[in-house]
Amino acid sequence: MEPVTQTNTTSVVEKPKPPKSQSPWALARRKFFKNKIAMASLLFLITITFMSIFAEPLTMPVEETAKINLTQIGKEPSSDHFLGTDKSGRDVFARTLHGGKTSLMLAFSITISVITLGTIVGAVAGFFGGWVDNALMRFTDFIMNFPFLLFVIVLQSIFLESSTGTLIFVISVLSWTGTARIVRSKVMAEKENEYIMSAISIGCSSTKTIVRHLLPNVMSTIIVQATITLAAMIVAETGLSFLGFGVPMNIPTWGNMLQDARSPDVLTSKWWIWIPPATVLTMTILSINFIGEGLKDAFNPKSNR
Repeated sequence: MEPVTQTNTTSVVEKPKPPKSQSPWALARRKFFKNKIAMASLLFLITITFMSIFAEPLTMPVEETAKINLTQIGKEPSSDHFLGTDKSGRDVFARTLHGGKTSLMLAFSITISVITLGTIVGAVAGFFGGWVDNALMRFTDFIMNFPFLLFVIVLQSIFLESSTGTLIFVISVLSWTGTARIVRSKVMAEKENEYIMSAISIGCSSTKTIVRHLLPNVMSTIIVQATITLAAMIVAETGLSFLGFGVPMNIPTWGNMLQDARSPDVLTSKWWIWIPPATVLTMTILSINFIGEGLKDAFNPKSNR
């Protein structure tokens, strides 16, 4: 008999590959996209921004919204005027879109200025510390002592010819202090990490260390602060325009429209004059706040929402 040979076959089982680790930005993006309220708010903000930007082809030139038409005063909504006309005979729908263009342009411009100035001051103060930090923070406290509303009104009155550029400059100069304090605290905590010390030890300049190593790691805080500032600047512009110290009255803004509609007759019997700008203004501010809350939850590693 022939010998029986047994062969032992060993099957090699491949181990599953570990999942790729995602960057904090990728994780934050996924969490933000899963936030339905934040995504709906972002969609609304994009829609109202694009409609305001293209208000002229959608309705009429901005010069037409300033002309008084005595034959169309206080007309109710109709096919000719989608949202009716105001007490000067001007189309409310066209003025709402053009007013949104001005209000959003002012808010975005002021926000960019505030975030840029506050980030520079906060990053420099937090990174260098010592007498630099002391000098910059005392200057920040000095700016914070000015009463915002009163100082804006005084500066607007000093300039004989008020303009949107003047308003952007005045509000920006008085509104960067909160951002500077927040960025300073984050930079002071972040600069104690080993990668910052390594960058300094290999000879990286202070500017390169701040721009390429520190700021990218505090950018999430800056982005969240920018959304909060954007909503606050829309409220500030609307309030100043409503009081008559904001954008000139010949330029349509949401604040100017509400200022025109504050008479008792309009508030009680001509709802179409003040409800559209008030509704769009409220929805815009709410959407920005929801976006800010969504970003804050997305960048917070301990948040499960």
